[in-house]
Amino acid sequence: MGLRIGSKAPDFEADTTVGPIKFHDYVGEGWAILFSHPKDFTPVCTTELGAVAKLKPEFDKRNVKVLGLSVDPVSDHQRWIGDIKDVTGYLPEYPLIGDSDLAIAKLYDMLPEEAGSSSQGRTAADNLTVRTVYIVDPDKAIKAQLAYPMTSGRNFDEILRLVDSLQLTAKHKVATPANWKQGEDVIIAGSVSNEEAKEKYPAGWQSPKPYLRIVPQPK
Repeated sequence: MGLRIGSKAPDFEADTTVGPIKFHDYVGEGWAILFSHPKDFTPVCTTELGAVAKLKPEFDKRNVKVLGLSVDPVSDHQRWIGDIKDVTGYLPEYPLIGDSDLAIAKLYDMLPEEAGSSSQGRTAADNLTVRTVYIVDPDKAIKAQLAYPMTSGRNFDEILRLVDSLQLTAKHKVATPANWKQGEDVIIAGSVSNEEAKEKYPAGWQSPKPYLRIVPQPK
């Protein structure tokens, strides 16, 4: 059975560019984003790692630990991060996880068991399914997962927006509409009765349809 939204994010121990970590302990009581790459020294991934380094202060504000994973050893990662700084202007100071035995890629259902046990000799095309983003909550549950092809760079502004939605809806009984951004109106969750909603929102709500109840974003 593969990982799904609501699944427990598997724990693991690994070497990284900031030293050994145990995933659940490293995340602690906060949130986490684990995003993976099929190979070091690949063009799209180089731009992505720099984009995340640029946004790291925003993730820090939201108590989100960011971790990158690539199917290569840490020694390769250490050489690669210099290229990332040269290309993007930003140095990744978050952990880049070494997965040269493919164990974590398999644990997270990104590679099949028959993929072998070594990154040596494998190309990015061999690892093309190692392109997933997992967002993990403080209970270590997977709250969202997104998979991208190698030719499409990920939009980390959108991933930051998704984190804002997940954190808001975890705290309040609301949902966020299409293209929602921080500070915009939200939707009262379907699990909330009208009676309960009247207590929380005494000023009422907009209701273009009986099943759609729109209110200002709660603080």
